[in-house]
Amino acid sequence: MKRIHPLARIALRNGLVAGLLAISMMLFLYYKGDGHPLLINPFMDFRIVLFGIFIFFTLKEFRDQHNGGILYFWQGMVGSYAFVAAFGLLCALFILIFGYLHESFISDYIQESVAQLKSMPEFVEKIGKEDFERNFEKATSTNGYRLAIWYFGWSLIMTLFISTIISVVLRRQPKI
Repeated sequence: MKRIHPLARIALRNGLVAGLLAISMMLFLYYKGDGHPLLINPFMDFRIVLFGIFIFFTLKEFRDQHNGGILYFWQGMVGSYAFVAAFGLLCALFILIFGYLHESFISDYIQESVAQLKSMPEFVEKIGKEDFERNFEKATSTNGYRLAIWYFGWSLIMTLFISTIISVVLRRQPKI
């Protein structure tokens, strides 16, 4: 039987640990009652800090303990996306199951997102009435599956910038 590559093993392990932390944070924020955790401004999302810390330590561990102090840029990017795949799948699965078992999670999201859309009349003028109506329609027909896919997708997008920076910072090539 073939062993899992160290980069994949470390990324998956850290992705699952970070996913459990994110799930705990989502539950804390949801039950705290200050707003739905999935409606946090993307620039203030706790995933940015979580990804930065965990990706850094994932790549550093692989570089220093398993790859002889060498880390190529492509290894950093692959490790980062393996980490986020594990993280995103775990969190998306949680959102799907929790939304199914706890229906108010989805209905609260819909109510708060509709309220946000209605509270921004300048947004309607900026994007146009038709686009606003389309966004309004999407918000009211949201389900757990859409929220899970949306969360996973945004996690991948966030990782693009974070992983690029960390991969460049930690990159070390062999001396020839």
